[in-house]
Amino acid sequence: MKKSRIVLLFLVLVAALTARYGHANDLADIKKSGVLRHLGVPYANFVTGDGHGLDVEVMQLFAKEIGVQYQYVQTTWPNVISDLVGKTIEPDGENVKITGDAPIRGDVIANGLTIIPWRQKVLSFSAPTFPTQVWLITSINSPLQPIVPGKSIDEDIVATKKLTAGKRVLGKGKTCLEPKLYFLAEAGALASYFEGDLNELAPAVMKGEADATLLDVPDALVALDKWPDQIKILGPVSKQQEMGVAFRKDTPELYNAFAIFLKKIQQDGTYNSLVTKYYPDVFVYYPNFFIPK
Repeated sequence: MKKSRIVLLFLVLVAALTARYGHANDLADIKKSGVLRHLGVPYANFVTGDGHGLDVEVMQLFAKEIGVQYQYVQTTWPNVISDLVGKTIEPDGENVKITGDAPIRGDVIANGLTIIPWRQKVLSFSAPTFPTQVWLITSINSPLQPIVPGKSIDEDIVATKKLTAGKRVLGKGKTCLEPKLYFLAEAGALASYFEGDLNELAPAVMKGEADATLLDVPDALVALDKWPDQIKILGPVSKQQEMGVAFRKDTPELYNAFAIFLKKIQQDGTYNSLVTKYYPDVFVYYPNFFIPK
């Protein structure tokens, strides 16, 4: 009898915690709730912040595919992973430290999230959805000049990093633009952590707030479209990377449902049509990435 009461109390506690954090365990729970909660940070043309964006439209289609309503849950770069996994995370090189608990606010992250080792420790990523690379960007008026491409990407990265010696370079912690990921300090760069949004990095350099900034391909494409005569690309600081949609590791059914859905829209042309809508120039830089597998 006593054992039964203990079990009952445990189940009540679990239910209370689930209610508190709004936790939907997997696909069946999401279907039962009737809502797919899309965690997103306004960034480039993945999530514009006004109800549009490549990842917004993909998640809306996915919600329809699994028979539920779509709900956008805006978050921030420092909180986006915690809002999904229910734990506060501190990157430690390619590893992570779990530093506490957090409310779970969503079921999936989709906002141009780069697949990097420390994130893979706490997230399950979909098949790659978008190519990226980290570039060094500066104002068109800067005395810094673009590198002359070498025989390999490794040579180009070395040449680009040499440009940063003694220069103030903007980056963003807890993102793929974290300067430590690219060993810029070892190249002599004076790394500076930007307080604003990623979308504001290019304007900050245009205003002379730093000598250069790290910027990934999607944001750089948007910036070049907005300010074609005000910024220039100096060169790469990373090899090609990939972005994906992220899930909690304890939601395999939701993960698998999205994998099937993504393959479907890639093969029937829906996905490339959406990419063309939001990133028409990406096909020039990465023509082979969007060929259906």
